Amino acid sequence: MERLRTILPFAGVGVLATLTGMAAGHLVAALTTPSASPVLAVGSTVIDLTPTPVKEWAVREFGTADKPILIGSVVLITLVLAGVAGVLARRRFVLGAGLLVLLVALAGLAAVLRPMAGPLDALPSVLAAVIGLGALWWLVSGLIGTGAPEAAPGATTAATTKSTATGAGAGATSTATSGSGGTETLTTDGGASRKPEALAHPGGSQDGILVPRDHRPSRRTLLIGTGALSVAAVAMGFGGERIISYRTKPGNVTLPAPADSKPALPAGLEEKYPGISKFTTPNSEFYRVDTNLTLPVVPVNGWTLTIDGDVEQELTFTFDDLAAMDLVERDITLTCVSNEVGGRYVGAARWLGVPLKDLLDKAGVGSKADQILSTATDGFTISTPLEVAMDGRDTMIAIGMNGEALPAAHGFPARLITPGIYGYVGATKWLTKLTLTTYEEQEAYWTERDWATDAPIKISSRIDTPAPLSNIDAGKAVIGGVAWAQTRGIRKVEVRVDGGPWQEAKLGPDAGVDYWRQWFLPWDAAKGSHMLAVRATDMDGKVQTDVRASPFPEGSSGVQEIVVNVT
Repeated sequence: MERLRTILPFAGVGVLATLTGMAAGHLVAALTTPSASPVLAVGSTVIDLTPTPVKEWAVREFGTADKPILIGSVVLITLVLAGVAGVLARRRFVLGAGLLVLLVALAGLAAVLRPMAGPLDALPSVLAAVIGLGALWWLVSGLIGTGAPEAAPGATTAATTKSTATGAGAGATSTATSGSGGTETLTTDGGASRKPEALAHPGGSQDGILVPRDHRPSRRTLLIGTGALSVAAVAMGFGGERIISYRTKPGNVTLPAPADSKPALPAGLEEKYPGISKFTTPNSEFYRVDTNLTLPVVPVNGWTLTIDGDVEQELTFTFDDLAAMDLVERDITLTCVSNEVGGRYVGAARWLGVPLKDLLDKAGVGSKADQILSTATDGFTISTPLEVAMDGRDTMIAIGMNGEALPAAHGFPARLITPGIYGYVGATKWLTKLTLTTYEEQEAYWTERDWATDAPIKISSRIDTPAPLSNIDAGKAVIGGVAWAQTRGIRKVEVRVDGGPWQEAKLGPDAGVDYWRQWFLPWDAAKGSHMLAVRATDMDGKVQTDVRASPFPEGSSGVQEIVVNVT
């Protein structure tokens, strides 16, 4: 227990020094490239190296909290190692410092190896190392100077004392031998001994460095300095987050009126039957699934979209170029391939943009390409079958969402929208390049990880109300939810209660084959526990399968069944 009390302060200063360095690095990254922040760079690398089954497990178990949990895990592991570094520095400073340098070097390497990274992306980690090491040196020196630890091995002070009493005034002579071989003689009066005027530096006498008593911080100075470092770390971390939040906000963009507009969408069933998903998903509630731990900073001024590869002529468009074209409005539901049966990774919105085919026609499509490799501003890539851009569906480069400029979280300033295929092959956010190529020549992020290349969205339906395992009152009730089958549309939705016959539900308003349909079924709920199930049929007459499949590698399938309690 005594040993634990001895080393805990050093573990604590290791943690504080590391937090201060990390916060300084995060602040610098916020001003330059947010993804180069040491913690975020390591976290992004962990995402890239994580096996697909583990990723799917994390999305399934933690949902949208998977990113905060990942960041928290990276920070926790880093701080544990930082505590070890502080303990090592108590014995020999170079060991503790070396461990911290190793941690920061790994973060810097992760930052500069990210796609689209440059040499300056190492700057946050370099600064984190300088600040962290400086804080560690000062804090460990202070702890040793105030007598917190025992003397380090090899830095012991041997003293011999000779005393000769001479009446009332006894004199004592002490000879102190330092670990470096030097000696100093101290004389005391009246039997009051004096300690040597030197104490080993964190490097110990193995480094041959001594810190005179006059240069050691007092306990009060150490406490004030520790508090100041803590405040500075919090301030830099918070300041970095505020700067990133400000920089990732869309610029002052005014969207032009579309040349091909849609009438206002009708009121949804949610107004009459609370609990059913809103007919139009608000931007703030739209699902977000991507690999980014922080949003890319993409100023609209200077942003461009390039079309290259197997084309007759390479073209580059600015945001103003796109906005000046004949824009179209389209109502399209997006679905993430990670969506489990009955999951929430699906949303419906009205998108404003340029038909992708119009842009490809301007560039002139070559004869070899079979895919469009789209690249985001951070270097992330997605493979989209060329066919879906040319077969007449409303594939577009969107610049607006529900009457507003794209939110930063959903791809500002422009993103790809492809009806009928899952987002990982057709919905690139923060888009900056479209390369016409072949699947044989180039692989995108997810196809490298063995996800399906085409990935058409499967017919799906979901029960929104009553919620699974909820308690409802007996009597008149409503079972309701949404169903989708993009590019085909929903013909009917059926509900089954307690394994009985399928009953056809009533459908809500129709906004086209690419948009989901709300549905509801009046239910006379009797007391007890009940099993509810739902299935949909598309306009081609194909019925949603009851064969269960996990999201990997081409999307989940199966019929949702839930249990509710009627009291």
